[in-house]
Order: sequence, then structure tokens, then C-alpha cells
Amino acid sequence: MTEESKTGQPQIDPAVSVVGPGDGETIVLGTTRMRVLEDGSHTGHRLAIAESVLAPHTQGPPQHRHARHDEGFYILSGTVRFTVGDEDHDATAGTLVMVPPGTPHTFANVSDQPAVMLSTFTPDLYVQYFRDLQKVLAGGRLLTPQANIDTMSRYATEPATEPADPATDLT
Repeated sequence: MTEESKTGQPQIDPAVSVVGPGDGETIVLGTTRMRVLEDGSHTGHRLAIAESVLAPHTQGPPQHRHARHDEGFYILSGTVRFTVGDEDHDATAGTLVMVPPGTPHTFANVSDQPAVMLSTFTPDLYVQYFRDLQKVLAGGRLLTPQANIDTMSRYATEPATEPADPATDLT
């Protein structure tokens, strides 16, 4: 017998997650403000989603590649420059950029206007990376490229100075 048939009232599935406009975990990384909408705790760690606001002239992380997760970026407003290997792609509102494991990439807002993007991490492995970066800053340390790379290394991610060789095992 279901809970609904016992009580006569419909039951709300406890696995459903609703994150309102002012809700979610906020992570501030310099001039970037991230709002974690789903950290993987409601998806069996298969998917995480975050909204990021990049201030004008905000540089992103060092170019890097992930070994274990796909990363997606949907541009909600503004323009975000994605660098993939040695190619630049300026993504404007309505553009989706999907980065599979092993692909070198970085991003930046090189414009005079803020940019907002929705990011996905499949699986959710990378959300903790952003939390760890925030701890670096909260501890009074500078977020240097080396500090960023050291933190990345804990999440199956490495710096990329050249395009990935498909024959290379990154795991």
C-alpha cells in the first residue's frame, strides 16, 4: 500500500529538489560569483549545475583538461571567450559549449559587460574544486595559477599546454 492510499493525500517525493532564485550555495572566487544549483546530492552524483556571473575582464582558470567529467556551459547573457587548445570561440547568449574529458579548455570574459553562464558537471566531481578554491582565498592566500593547478590535481584535472592526444590515458 502506498503512502497516498494510506493517508488519502499525495506524497511529495523527497528526492525532488527545487532551488529558487535566491537559493543555492554561493561561492565567490575573486570577480566571479557562482551559485551552485545542484551539487550532485539529488542526482546520485551524476550531475551538478552552477550559475556563474563573470565580471567584465575576468580571466578564467589556466587552460586545463578533465579526465573524468564532461563540462557544459550555456551562456545566459554577455559573451564568454572559450579557448580550446589554440582556438578562441566567443560564445554569446543562447550558445552551448560542451567540453568532453581530455579536451584542453579555459574561458574568460574579455568584454566590458558582465557575463552569466550555466555550467554542468557530469558527474558532479568538480563542484568540490570550486569550494576548495574558495577556501584558498578565505585562508588569505592568493589564487595563483599554481594554487589553481594544485587544487585541480585533486579532481582528475591537469593543466593543458597542448591539445590532448586521444591515445593518452588520462585516468
